[in-house]
Amino acid sequence: MAKTKARPQKYFGRFSEPLVKLPSLVEAQIASFREFVESGAERVFKEFSPINDHSGKKFELKLTKFTFGELRWDEHYAKRTMRTYEAPLSMVVKLKNKTTGTEKEQEIFLADFPWMTAHGTFIINGVERIIVPQLARSYGVFFESVPYKGKSYFAAKIIPARGVWIEIESDPDGGLYVKIDRKRRFPITSLLRVLGLATEKEIKAKFEKSRSASEAMSATLGHDTAHTEEEAFVEIYRRLRDGDIATPESAREHVRSILSPERYDFSRVGRFHFNRRFGLGTKDANLSQSTLTLEDIVRIITHIAESNDNPAALPDDIDHLGFRRVRFTGELLEQRMRVGLSRMKRNIQDRMAMVDPDTTLPVQFVNPRPFQAAIREFFTTDQLSQLMQQYNILDEIEHLRTLSTLGRGGLTSERAGLEVRDVHSSHYGRVCPIHTPEGKNIGLVLHMSLYARPNEFGIIETPYAKVEKGHVTKEIVYLNALEEEQHAIAHAATGRDEAGRITEKFVEVRKGGRPTLVKRDDVDYIEVATNQPFSVATSLIPFVENDDANRALMGSNMQKQAVPLVSPEVPFVATGVESAAARDSGRLILSEEAGEVTYADAQMVKIKNGEGKTKEYPLVNFSRTNGFTTFHQRPAVSVGDSVKKGGILADTSTSMNGQLAIGQNVRVAFLPWFGANYEDAIVISERLAKDARFTSIHMEEFVCVVRDTKLGPEVTTHDIPNVSEFK
Repeated sequence: MAKTKARPQKYFGRFSEPLVKLPSLVEAQIASFREFVESGAERVFKEFSPINDHSGKKFELKLTKFTFGELRWDEHYAKRTMRTYEAPLSMVVKLKNKTTGTEKEQEIFLADFPWMTAHGTFIINGVERIIVPQLARSYGVFFESVPYKGKSYFAAKIIPARGVWIEIESDPDGGLYVKIDRKRRFPITSLLRVLGLATEKEIKAKFEKSRSASEAMSATLGHDTAHTEEEAFVEIYRRLRDGDIATPESAREHVRSILSPERYDFSRVGRFHFNRRFGLGTKDANLSQSTLTLEDIVRIITHIAESNDNPAALPDDIDHLGFRRVRFTGELLEQRMRVGLSRMKRNIQDRMAMVDPDTTLPVQFVNPRPFQAAIREFFTTDQLSQLMQQYNILDEIEHLRTLSTLGRGGLTSERAGLEVRDVHSSHYGRVCPIHTPEGKNIGLVLHMSLYARPNEFGIIETPYAKVEKGHVTKEIVYLNALEEEQHAIAHAATGRDEAGRITEKFVEVRKGGRPTLVKRDDVDYIEVATNQPFSVATSLIPFVENDDANRALMGSNMQKQAVPLVSPEVPFVATGVESAAARDSGRLILSEEAGEVTYADAQMVKIKNGEGKTKEYPLVNFSRTNGFTTFHQRPAVSVGDSVKKGGILADTSTSMNGQLAIGQNVRVAFLPWFGANYEDAIVISERLAKDARFTSIHMEEFVCVVRDTKLGPEVTTHDIPNVSEFK
């Protein structure tokens, strides 16, 4: 078998090579699902255990253990037979009969759970789909200002992961008011009373250190009709449930339940943002408080009151990437699991009220269908569950790195304004400023930059090299958008000598989200690569700095539409990202261990390792993709070749020698040709057509029904009777 020689590569860049290796381009998706399987799903199950009947006197059902079983089949079989690539999910439940005191334990099958493939996709009914991560507003507290008669009045929104939204707003009369779940507002002092400050004296004492907050509390107390803790509970209850008769007991129970850990979860992310803003600890031990405390409300009130008295105070920029976070596959699945289990819980509680307490087994209570329906609904109909774009492997990898602000709990393309769609300085190095769709979703569907990664809270970080006294060190630090603004960061093209010392005395840097000049010794960090701000597709454009931004956007999108050619060819002018894009797509066949090739043909490659064991690698031949193009794997090795661990054994229809190959190297002339290339028409040489340089194979599936009629069975044939071959 003839083997294509690898083309030698040479780096011609004027600037030094990247300071860090390219990370795995799909790791974020895979890591999120791994975390969900290892701990996320268990977290959700613990939230729902135990389940008691409505009276609390008859039954208690504990969800003691859950397990994912072995995968039912491999992904190729699932595609071929139009099945779902899945693993069985079962749980062990323990039923306690409170009337007899007996306990029964049973394992119950819950659902066949769709499983992520090695390259970050799901196969549902034989079709490859992906869950697009959602870029949503982060949990936590956010401050905004409302202008009124030439003055700005500050307000705060407290957004939890689960539970009611609390909005605190200031009035021109000096008072502070609160809305819970967007209901009617009431004085903030009523909320302080139910949180533990029962008397006016206690309230005033709590704010005596801040003159602004003390004055605001005095003004608010003048408008508060509640003077005791009991009256405050009743007052809040009336605002929340207008029309219901409020007794002190029912009001106390309802208001406390709203802010209880069962119904309110500020989340570790929300607590992290809150603690960072107010200078509190952000280590794990400081993030365990999941509900709002009196001290939290006091800090928020003090900040609002002091901001109202400070003409230079600025509200939060809601479009800043530091106030947004990415919800990856694992978190989205947790959310849907929660919905399914809550439906199942209601079903269980209804059954507990009806069954005979003496003759019961756990399986009689548990109906897994609501849970199965919630999972199936998410994978088949949710806006974030999308048919995978598969024109070529670049299209696949960019779809896996897409971030969407749309979807459940996000924005809608009809209501989103220009501000939220616009490029923001905080996007630098985290979200590509160029790569976005051209239609109604422009600026709402984004793509992660090459070196960006999410941290444990879903906040996007980007790497920088530490600079000490003008010298670039090997220490790499990942910063989020808010942390970055505290430092002076030089761009990657900043001149430096062989020892890593910056050569210029004054350096252009970004600080506080703005460009400025600082002395060499005042630089804190430097970017790790010149293509750090861009996505994979944009980084594949040679000399992108000379492109008009609109044309670069078109180029980024159009590369993903390149169809696989019969004879792919790697580009003469490359950017260095081609091999990483091909490898991380997961479509190349890589050797799992070092060895020698003993067999290679179009359907299989066999490798014998050092111990004499042979490993078989089956290849995919002419498979149809979601884009109706052809996916085909070609062996890249010959019999007798030695391969290293991770070496490339087979290329795809859009790669060559492990590098992305989605076009052809041709000579292009810009000149008029007798009007034949008017506007967007092009003229190609006859040789290109003869050599099949741009020939591609497309596959579509058509269903033909063959009936058995009264006149005999129908026959499928291309030879139609009484019609000549020329028609």
